[in-house]
Amino acid sequence: MNLEKYELSGELIPILTYPEPVLSQVAKPVTEFNQDLKHLVKNLLFTMYHAPGIGLAAPQVGESLRLFVLDVDYDREEVTTASGNVDYRLSAFSPKVFINPVITGTSGTTVYEEGCLSVPGVYEEVKRHKTIHVKYQDLDGKFHEIEADDMLAICIQHENDHLDGIVFIERLSNLKKNFYKKKMIKEKVR
Repeated sequence: MNLEKYELSGELIPILTYPEPVLSQVAKPVTEFNQDLKHLVKNLLFTMYHAPGIGLAAPQVGESLRLFVLDVDYDREEVTTASGNVDYRLSAFSPKVFINPVITGTSGTTVYEEGCLSVPGVYEEVKRHKTIHVKYQDLDGKFHEIEADDMLAICIQHENDHLDGIVFIERLSNLKKNFYKKKMIKEKVR
C-alpha cells in the first residue's frame, strides 16, 4: 500500500500520557486488515508527524493493538508565516507501518537518549540492541522481514515496547524509574 498520501491528511488523535492503564497492557494482535485499520494508520501517522515524533504506537492513542508507525528520516523545518507565527514545514517522508511485529534476532548494544510522546519532557539514555531482525505484517496483512540498525532499530524497539506494555522509563535504573513514575503520577493528579 502506498503511504505517501497518509502524511499530511488525517485527524489528530489525543496521545495518552503515563500512567494511563492502556500503556501498561500487552496489546492484542491485529486480526482484521480492513478500512478501519487503514483509517487508524492514517490518523496515527498524521498525529505522529504533528506531535512531532518519529514513532507512535496504537496503545499510545488508546487502541490496544499490536501496531505502530514510524519515520526516522523525515525533515522538520521551522518557518515563520506571513502573519509572524511560527509553523513547521514537513518534508522527505518515509513512513513505515509495523503490524504484529516480532523481533526475531538481535546483536550488539548501543545507548541513545530517548524521549516519548507519552512521557512528555523526559529524555534519558536507554540501552538497546544495535541491530535487530524483525518480522511483521503490512496494511494488507502481507508478511515482511527486515534487518534494522542504528536509529531505525532503536525506534522499532521503543515502539515495540509499547505493544508489550512497557514505557521507556521502565528501562531506566530503579532510582530514575521511581523518580519519573512518581513525578508523572503527581502531574496526572493535578
